[in-house]
Formats: sequence, structure tokens, C-alpha cells
Amino acid sequence: MTSSDTRYPASPCVAVGAVVIRAESVLLVKRGKAPSSGKWAIPGGRVELGETLQQAAEREIFEETGLRIRAGRPVYTFDLIERDGHGDIRFHYVIVDLAAEHLGGDLKPGDDADQAAWIPFKKIDGLDMNTTTRDFLAGYLQNGNSTFGSHES
Repeated sequence: MTSSDTRYPASPCVAVGAVVIRAESVLLVKRGKAPSSGKWAIPGGRVELGETLQQAAEREIFEETGLRIRAGRPVYTFDLIERDGHGDIRFHYVIVDLAAEHLGGDLKPGDDADQAAWIPFKKIDGLDMNTTTRDFLAGYLQNGNSTFGSHES
């Protein structure tokens, strides 16, 4: 296993996502790589050594979508654990989703995203996504949390 390989880890990997809302839509990516390949998700990725959560989110969203954001406060934390057919842990991420503000850029999939899109709130239910992401987005949007949170350093 190389340092960039997260399959069959010895310990959980820390990752971030950015919840970016604009004009009654949320920024989502269709993942091109495992885990959750082919499913729509909040964009994000691994935190690199020395990065804050906010720096990691801003870098990852730019790499996955071509958009610049300003990441704010954490809004959700969860585990993503995927086992193989033998029951061994193939992936284990601890993911911290941050509220984020869209600053600009040209939307285009990059890095490990097959697609990147602004998905209208009313169309989220029809997308293939994992239950954790679907439940979080439903609760987040239902509770009126569709505005950017305060930036923390």
C-alpha cells in the first residue's frame, strides 16, 4: 500500500466534503472511483498532512469541480466504512462536511469525479446516492441550513 492508497487501511483516513448551495441547488459530483463509484455525492476528498479542514475542502472542491469555494464551519461528520466479500475493511473514512460559499470558477468534472453539477433541491430524490448523504441533505435543507456558515480558522 502506498501513502496515497486508501484501500485496506491500518487506520481510518480523514476526509472532508463541502456543502455548496447556490440558487436553490446543491453542488454534487458523480464519483468515478471507489468508494461509492457511480453514486452522486457531496464533493470532497482526503485531508493532506498539514492542511486544515477548510484548506482541504477548498483544494478538493477545486480539483473535483473546477470551482473556487470558501469553506466554513463543520455541519456533519460520519464514517464511511466499506468491506470486501471476505469482511475485511476495504475503506474507512471519517468524513467532515463543511458549509461552503461558492466564489467562482468554471464547473467541470476533474480528479475522481465523472460528473459535476448544480442539482436543484427538488431533483435530489431521483439521484443514485448513498443513504447517509441523502438523509443528511434532506435534513440540512429542511432545517433551513442552506446559507453559508461562519468561517473558522
